[in-house]
Amino acid sequence: MANGGIIGPVNDPIAFTVNATTDVFTASGTFTSQAYQTSAIVMLVAGGGGGGGRYGGGGGAGGMVLTPACGIPISPSTAYPIVIGGGGGSSGPPPFNGSLGTDSTGFGLTAKGGGAGVHATTSSDQNGGSGGGSGQQPCAFGVAQQPLQPGNSGSYGFGTNSGGAGTSPGSPGYGHAGGGGATSAGAPGTPTAGGNGGSGKDVTPIFGAAPQPFYGPTSGVYAGGGAGGVLSGTPGTAGPGGGGSTGSPGGNGTTNTGGGGGGSTGNVSTAGGSGGSGIVIVKTNPASGVNAPGVWSLQCQYNFKKQGTWTPSAPFSVDYLVVAGGAGGGTDIGGGGGAGGYRTSFPGGTKLSLAVDTSFPITVGAGGAGSPSSSSRGTSGNPSVFSSITSTGGGGGGSTGPGLAPGASGGSGGGGARGCGTGGAGNTPPTSPSQGNNGGNGGVTPASVGGGGGGGASAVGNANSGGVGGAGGAGSANSISGSPVSYAGGGGGGGNPGAGGAGGTGGGGTGSSPSGPGTAGTVNTGGGGGAGPGAGPGPFVGSAGGSGIVIVRAPGSANLGASPGTNTVTTLPAPAGGCKVATFTVSGTLTT
Repeated sequence: MANGGIIGPVNDPIAFTVNATTDVFTASGTFTSQAYQTSAIVMLVAGGGGGGGRYGGGGGAGGMVLTPACGIPISPSTAYPIVIGGGGGSSGPPPFNGSLGTDSTGFGLTAKGGGAGVHATTSSDQNGGSGGGSGQQPCAFGVAQQPLQPGNSGSYGFGTNSGGAGTSPGSPGYGHAGGGGATSAGAPGTPTAGGNGGSGKDVTPIFGAAPQPFYGPTSGVYAGGGAGGVLSGTPGTAGPGGGGSTGSPGGNGTTNTGGGGGGSTGNVSTAGGSGGSGIVIVKTNPASGVNAPGVWSLQCQYNFKKQGTWTPSAPFSVDYLVVAGGAGGGTDIGGGGGAGGYRTSFPGGTKLSLAVDTSFPITVGAGGAGSPSSSSRGTSGNPSVFSSITSTGGGGGGSTGPGLAPGASGGSGGGGARGCGTGGAGNTPPTSPSQGNNGGNGGVTPASVGGGGGGGASAVGNANSGGVGGAGGAGSANSISGSPVSYAGGGGGGGNPGAGGAGGTGGGGTGSSPSGPGTAGTVNTGGGGGAGPGAGPGPFVGSAGGSGIVIVRAPGSANLGASPGTNTVTTLPAPAGGCKVATFTVSGTLTT
């Protein structure tokens, strides 16, 4: 058949339209994507923890995972199983402790069940997506697990600790702590009042202004903490977002909000409230375009090229280096920030295949902020992304606030703070080859109070040595740009009375000492930030991690473009054979 110069059958390009959808799961089920649907915005909320009985602490809210407004990649015409977590049970006769909520899962993400509220004894079940409220034990509180989860479950996770210790035995009113919510911690109890539950998160900017048929009674706010109970005095207030109120028995968290159960009131053997069950919401945006499935006439090519929708396939192979943002250091003789994840094909690895006349979005991860005080870890770094390659941001360095001494997990893990802080796990989520290493441990005894170094691309962070901070793990050198440059070194741990740990080669910042603060990770290396001090002239803050970088190396015949203008394309001289190198120091677009 004559078809304008091409021998073969005519297969006309197919125009397609994908409608916007919002799917809500209040029970476990399956989400099936439409044809040509490639991204989705997803919220997962786990079941809330049960409240403590006999004037116990409020249950922690279920952990929340909320992806960015740009969504996450999904495959067209694919079934994704969804699991909705149940609320934790109420607490009856001794020990009057609630139980953990259960996890919600979907799209490779996990929202962790809320921590249990307790009466008088500590319990590991207090640690959950958000922490469960404490009872009568000094220094007892529930630690939020959601932000510590690996990969996007932690990067996109929301959850906070419960209130600190409930009032000690003998206090007049025995006020117990409120459970943590998605965005704010539960309040501690006082001698005359129970602690308020922490606030949930308002998701109406993502899924639309209230009312929506799927929001229910909380008007688009989810994962509020349960109120803390009190023997005599003022009961705590339930956290906005479905947290349960106090009472005899305690009030239940609202169904399908992940709210924590309320603690009970009064000196009677009544149970706390059950946690509310979880929920999953999946939103997809509209899309349209043209799919060209086979052989096309020249006339069709011409028409669709004029419309900007013709994309002929002529792939070529490229090498890549993708380094994520390094994490901020902790403070108060804290741990160094972990280096950003380091992934590369150069030299000798598996290259990526790119089509011509195509635009590829590039994300360069920002470095995490240093800890502003001992009440928070250093902020984890942000991921860098090119095509199918994602490098995870470094894990934040530990600080000395309650439950914050361990370093966070990430591309490389953050160092642990003094006071039993363990180093965070590296290569999280796991990749092959590994994208990073664990952070080092902080000191344990009063005579050994240095912080651990953050992990680096090629070595683990070092543990402290006496009062000297641990050095950051070494990064890796790479010549993809034409000359060797080191990337992804871990931040040094804080020292006292000795020196701060050295930063790992590849941009890691130096840890603090009593004579001065630490230093930040180097820009566009993914180096971790140095830890902050606990003594000396200050300032008593951790240092920021360095931003990441993305480099793409292509054959000399490739027509590469890089925008915006701060990103560059260069041609390498011999002996590199005229290869072209696109370097992205900020997020932008690679064109071929």
